[in-house]
Amino acid sequence: MLRILISIVILTGIMCCKQKTDLRQPTLLDKTNFSKTLKGKEINLFTLKNSKGTITEITNFGGKVVSLWVADKVGNYDDIVLGYPDIDGFLTAKEKYFGALIGRYGNRIGAGKFTLDSLEYKLATNNGINHLHGGNIGYDAIIWDANQIDDQNLELYYLSKDMEEGYPGNLQIKVQYQLTNKNELKIEYWATTDAPTVVNLTHHSFFNFHGAGNGTINDHLLQINASRYTPIDDGLIPTGELASVEGTPFDFRKAIAIGALVNEENEQMTYGYGYDHNFVLDQSNEELTLAARVKEPVSGRTMEVFTNEPGLQFYGGNFLDGSIIGKKNKTYNYRSAFCLETQHFPDSPNKPDFPSTRLDPGEEYYSVCIYKFLIE
Repeated sequence: MLRILISIVILTGIMCCKQKTDLRQPTLLDKTNFSKTLKGKEINLFTLKNSKGTITEITNFGGKVVSLWVADKVGNYDDIVLGYPDIDGFLTAKEKYFGALIGRYGNRIGAGKFTLDSLEYKLATNNGINHLHGGNIGYDAIIWDANQIDDQNLELYYLSKDMEEGYPGNLQIKVQYQLTNKNELKIEYWATTDAPTVVNLTHHSFFNFHGAGNGTINDHLLQINASRYTPIDDGLIPTGELASVEGTPFDFRKAIAIGALVNEENEQMTYGYGYDHNFVLDQSNEELTLAARVKEPVSGRTMEVFTNEPGLQFYGGNFLDGSIIGKKNKTYNYRSAFCLETQHFPDSPNKPDFPSTRLDPGEEYYSVCIYKFLIE
């Protein structure tokens, strides 16, 4: 009997060890695949890690978050952001915004123009008749100067010159990525200008908490702390109205599955081909507002989004069509990722009633976005 008990204990220990060994661990990308000199500037891949075991890899080409490894409730790690396995993938990408820093103006500006101090500025119309994400060569497509401070902090710098992509003023920008021991990916932006301009910087990771390329995001539970949103026209430009979410597919004040109402007959859903809308956040009196919360019930992966911005763009992966092959040869299918972009509102330079995106000499632009990861 004693011999049988000893055998059971040994076997149990072996099985426990095997189970622990079989847990998926982060598989980092080959840094040499991101090492390239382009137009006299070096592109590299930088790795940040924290005490929770979370790891992110970031390239200074477009400030893109290339991978983000987060554990589930049993300790399996998955890479939860879409992207490419090498720099050439990003340089030739059909979807060029995966994980990118966006500017000088994130989101859309109607008809590719705005007026500032009685002067009209014309921008690239790279999204139909409208301007999107800073133009033909936005901040997603430039090589940032990089300084990795330590294992948890990466600083990026860029001087966006006067009239670059049509924007006035030399804009000096600093962005800091920090992977904190609170399991937060914290993104901070600072900028100053030598002439009046408009600024709206944001971040554009495409998330899937099953793991990048592992099915739909329509089963993720989403809560957005917004009582209003900005309806759009058929070119995805806000009409100027701040509409109530009550009784619409945009009511995420209580957590519901992303796909629960996505196919409802609704003019706004038709215009956006699903969710591609700016939400007007119910801001608190605190420095930071809890903007949104997302949970994938099976893995338990949960993310809270905090910001000092007045708006949040929720995009449901409507333009992913299965034609993109990403990391690990995974196909990125329709609605297999979501974006939550903290921001000022789209087309604010042409909407005087929207919060202003103007920046003047002597002022400092500051924006912060925190993606905090939990297990539930």
